[in-house]
Amino acid sequence: MNEKEIFIGIDVSKDNLEVFVKPLGQRPAFAQTEDGLLLMIDFVQSFSPRLVVLEATGGLERAAVGALGAKGLPVVVINPRQIRDFAKAKGILAKTDKLDAEVIAEFAEAIRPEIRPLKPQETQELEALVTRRRQVVQMITAEKERLPTAVRATKKDIEAHIQWLEKRRDKLNKDLERKIQNTPLWRAKDEILQSPKGVGPVLSHMLLAKMPELGTLNRKQAGKLVGVAPLNRDSGKFRGKRTVWGGRAEIRSVLYMATMSAIRSNPVIRVFYQRLIEAGKPHKVAITACMRKLLTILNAMVKNNTPWRAPQAEKA
Repeated sequence: MNEKEIFIGIDVSKDNLEVFVKPLGQRPAFAQTEDGLLLMIDFVQSFSPRLVVLEATGGLERAAVGALGAKGLPVVVINPRQIRDFAKAKGILAKTDKLDAEVIAEFAEAIRPEIRPLKPQETQELEALVTRRRQVVQMITAEKERLPTAVRATKKDIEAHIQWLEKRRDKLNKDLERKIQNTPLWRAKDEILQSPKGVGPVLSHMLLAKMPELGTLNRKQAGKLVGVAPLNRDSGKFRGKRTVWGGRAEIRSVLYMATMSAIRSNPVIRVFYQRLIEAGKPHKVAITACMRKLLTILNAMVKNNTPWRAPQAEKA
């Protein structure tokens, strides 16, 4: 290839892989099939790219990411929100697959996101189980919300569906537990994560699947990754309130529920919450601070490979 650095953006859909090569401007499309993946890999490899970037697309990107990673290519998966914010900043409001691939390539060149090690197959399977369990729980909640207003003709069907979904949820719980117990590293981490009061299998499994970086980050990085770190909202001379936003919403929602439990049952988190309330902090601000503290404690525990110890946790 020439001396110019090559950045490749790939827009993934159910049927196609739209590719854009920057700065050469080539934009081929490949079918989202085994043969299409092989052709795409050969095409991308021929450029020895500096970076290959894809959006997270609800799992549709996994086959392409796995194939690229298996060939040792520098592939990064990015949150779609980052790509859309980047496009808006450049004044690009239109949205097509071909245009998206070009924007992703421009994002790769301008931002140069950090390349993280790809998740091994077992971690992807764990993540898939956690995601499926969450989907089933959401369906149970939706059906239970329909039940009170259901007419007689549909009520029995909804009740039967709830029972079936609850059996699927229970089976997924067992599958998750079995997968973790059969993997020594995960089993050790799971025991550490569940050692504090307030943290149960749901949060532990979510962190194992959705936050493999846990234990390798500092407290600010961990908080930002989950979206519980206050970020500045300043522009020119304007100084806005620091707020929390972005991050991994799936983890944040489960962390919230665990924190509410910890405020009741965990002496360190309870005292911290009470101190914030007595200092005049609003309830939501205090809860967010407790979420951040609990995450910081868990991150430190995994980093040091040590279970819960209340006196040490107070220093976190």
